[in-house]
Amino acid sequence: MSSQDPHAPHGHPARERHHGHRHGHPHPHPHSHSHEPARGHDRAFALGIALNLGFVAIEAGYGWQVDSLALLADAGHNLGDVAGLVLAWGGALAGRLRPDARHTYGWKRASLLAAFLNALLLLVAMGALGWEALQRLSSLAPTTLQGLTVVVVAAVGIGVNTATALLFLRGQAQDLNIRGAFLHMVGDALVSLGVVIAGLLAWRFGWTWLDPVVSLGIVGVIVLGTWGLLRQSLHLLFDGVPDGVDLGEVQALLEGLPGVERVHDLHVWAMGSTETALTAHLLMPERPADDLFLADAAQQLQARFGIAHVTLQAIRTPFTPSCVGRSSMPG
Repeated sequence: MSSQDPHAPHGHPARERHHGHRHGHPHPHPHSHSHEPARGHDRAFALGIALNLGFVAIEAGYGWQVDSLALLADAGHNLGDVAGLVLAWGGALAGRLRPDARHTYGWKRASLLAAFLNALLLLVAMGALGWEALQRLSSLAPTTLQGLTVVVVAAVGIGVNTATALLFLRGQAQDLNIRGAFLHMVGDALVSLGVVIAGLLAWRFGWTWLDPVVSLGIVGVIVLGTWGLLRQSLHLLFDGVPDGVDLGEVQALLEGLPGVERVHDLHVWAMGSTETALTAHLLMPERPADDLFLADAAQQLQARFGIAHVTLQAIRTPFTPSCVGRSSMPG
């Protein structure tokens, strides 16, 4: 059973007779169709980044002018959203770059590295803001907080974040990258709503102590969300199994294929923020007669787990040690 690997950088035929390497679609482009919705969102990314950068400048300026930590914290949050939009856009653009002889997977992993660095820097910035808020709570010095200014600026933020979220409404159900941008902006609109409420209470009742309290709440929300991003990006940078992929279920699917006695040396990892890869040896006393077996296995893996980059090899006897110990594998 000979097969041509359409994704090899030099176009050489696959040397292993029973080596299946399929992406679940017929054209030779090296990336999953999950990148296609992002291609139509270039204008949305550009407009969303411009809107949020403008709002960050306005919010930070007014926050500094009226001495509002809540506005400064929310500006920091929105700056993180700009970085998130840039990251999502950069990931979509990187996904379009074709692999070459020196980068056979392309530059997909750059999005994971950017996510990790972005999360790290954002945590440092929020730590500084949180410390300042605690210092202000412990101080009896009066503040120059102007509640009406806080309300107006944060209300503008609700409009900006909602408008940006609507830019990504189309396609967010099909593309996880787009969906992440959409949900992030919806969350920011809710955070700005909290700032508006604190500003109204401070303006009406003079409760200026609410400003550092709200800023601490915003810091807490950002840290919780950013910690998950930091943990997940670090996990994926070290070739961890992506969330949503159960390795035991993957192994069970492969071992349930006709003629497969056991799965050997199974690996699943993220090639980038939107594409997952799998390699495995299938112990088969009787090797498949043609490519249909491998094509069906690849299609099942993509349909059930979203694994679009599949490499399977049918063997009679393992000739390499398994990188995953049997004690840590299901079954």
